[in-house]
Amino acid sequence: MANGYDNYLATAIEAAERAAGVIREGYSGGFDVRIKADATPVTDVDEAAETVIREVLTGAFPGHAIYGEEQGRIGDDDEFLWLVDPIDGTKAFVRGYPFFSTQIALMHEGDLVLGVSSAPLYGEVAWARQDGGAFLNGERVHASDVDRLESAAISLGNVHTLAGDARWADLGRIVARCGRIRGYGDFLHYHLLASGRIDAVIESDVNILDIAALSVIVTEAGGVFTDIDGGRLRLDTRSVLAGNAAIYERISALLHPVTPNR
Repeated sequence: MANGYDNYLATAIEAAERAAGVIREGYSGGFDVRIKADATPVTDVDEAAETVIREVLTGAFPGHAIYGEEQGRIGDDDEFLWLVDPIDGTKAFVRGYPFFSTQIALMHEGDLVLGVSSAPLYGEVAWARQDGGAFLNGERVHASDVDRLESAAISLGNVHTLAGDARWADLGRIVARCGRIRGYGDFLHYHLLASGRIDAVIESDVNILDIAALSVIVTEAGGVFTDIDGGRLRLDTRSVLAGNAAIYERISALLHPVTPNR
């Protein structure tokens, strides 16, 4: 059904464009901020952006289920589930720097099949659909062909939980070997990975709504995208290991060394 996803992708891009208008207007004006139960901020712009995304998606596909960051899940369709984060990076939005994005993905029968990542103030929009390649600002992009850790650029994000994990020492060995370490964060390090400008991302403390669309984009660019244990993404995924094929394998081997007991 890969070619059949084109219509779904076009609708997701339209929804992201509609949200971008709301976000640009809110960013330049005043907005209200409140703290949610999980101690993270939300603004009236987040809520308004999610509303317009839902309007576009339900207008085109009234039977589909939608799971959004601000309004939760509506619909009980088990075949088609849209995953929506209207502003991933609300803390950046509130503090006035442009490292935030709108994330829209479609899960079909449990598989992530398309994604749109729109960063309107940063000036990048990336999208992909299953078997259709990945695009950044309309240009086809590909993961890098770097194959040595010593030459690789790796971005780390939200590594709080890894600090108390047995793999913290493994991560230290990776850092010591790789060519460059940065922490671009949020949508940005995945856009950089998909377009060959960095070579891997290691991240913990994520939500599936943050990464679903980006996983499709990275995969369609020729990369590999799993959780940090090498598992496929699920609605309860909380970590990421992603990279071009060669660097992914090298990092995975260091994070998950083979021992006689495994």
